[in-house]
Amino acid sequence: MMSIGQAATFSGVSAKMIRYYEQLGLIPQATRSEAGYRQYSPADAHSLRFIRRARDLGFSVGQITGLLALWGDRDRASADVKAMALAHVTGLKAKIAELQAMAQTLEHLANHCHGNDRPDCPILADLAEPAAAAQQRSTAQQRTPRFGSGSTRPPRPAIEPPR
Repeated sequence: MMSIGQAATFSGVSAKMIRYYEQLGLIPQATRSEAGYRQYSPADAHSLRFIRRARDLGFSVGQITGLLALWGDRDRASADVKAMALAHVTGLKAKIAELQAMAQTLEHLANHCHGNDRPDCPILADLAEPAAAAQQRSTAQQRTPRFGSGSTRPPRPAIEPPR
């Protein structure tokens, strides 16, 4: 048996997260020493390593619950595990595409901000726009550059900040 500190060191999971995973039911409730301290078995520590690795790969707590169940089921089909992993890969790729689009939008806005003493700022103007208008403009930007301007940003009226 090992203390929570030893389990944390072995697994790479902080003591706080070990207690959290225990509360969620990802690992069984720890046994207690006569003094009331949590004690973990080597199997518990191994499960914590499994959880940490799954978290490092971006799996959610719900997905980890499913992975732990599959890991503990020696009669499982590896196809079930593969399907879960591939579904996660699809989700990760979608998230990457979303983050890349966000970075492109922000880079575009930053490139069109003069960054000087002038008060007008396309970044703040964009943030002040309703989401639907910003999305519509973003879609139009991708399709149609403005003639002769070298910019794909459509003109817009100046927006006064709320006072």
